[in-house]
Amino acid sequence: MAYYTRVLSKDEEFPAFEGLATLVSADHPDYKLTVEEGTEEEWETLLLSSLDDVEVALVERAPVFDGSNGQDQIADLLEDLEDCKPTSGVQWLEDYLDSVKTVYAFQHLQGSELADGGNALHGLRSALWERGEAIIQADGEGFTNEEGYHIVWQFSDSVSGPWNMGVLKDGAWHHFKMDLGDPDHRAAFRKGEVPADLTSILA
Repeated sequence: MAYYTRVLSKDEEFPAFEGLATLVSADHPDYKLTVEEGTEEEWETLLLSSLDDVEVALVERAPVFDGSNGQDQIADLLEDLEDCKPTSGVQWLEDYLDSVKTVYAFQHLQGSELADGGNALHGLRSALWERGEAIIQADGEGFTNEEGYHIVWQFSDSVSGPWNMGVLKDGAWHHFKMDLGDPDHRAAFRKGEVPADLTSILA
């Protein structure tokens, strides 16, 4: 099954292909960006690959409007949130997703499993996210807020390790790093609380 990460942006304007291609070649000189569908002026799908043509990711730009593929993707993401916790993060996301104008969907391919390929993918995704008013979603993990902190639990039960998290309390984000494998940390986060043994930073 294909694995995707997505940048969900409130901006309907999209960056020029030339700028993204230049960024990739400058920061990751062994990698390149090419147009798969559309034109350089109105690109729809881009291919990130190595110079020797190992494919890293397909990047689809999906505008969100009535009847669009982008709207269908947003609907699917909202459906996946129905049983998620914490409630405060889910409610914030439901409101946020209603305002998303563009979905940038990254289909991870074989080259993304290599360290350099993964770094090139991360750099390109970050460039789209850092344009502002955008969040990141990853299959099997969940969503971030605009500051890049994880705000809902969609992980498998076997997950472990440190992770940057955020809970929304009284209209403000509380950011902290927790151990995903710690049952007490999990329980607190799912209730929308900062784990008792951790210190949070108020955003």
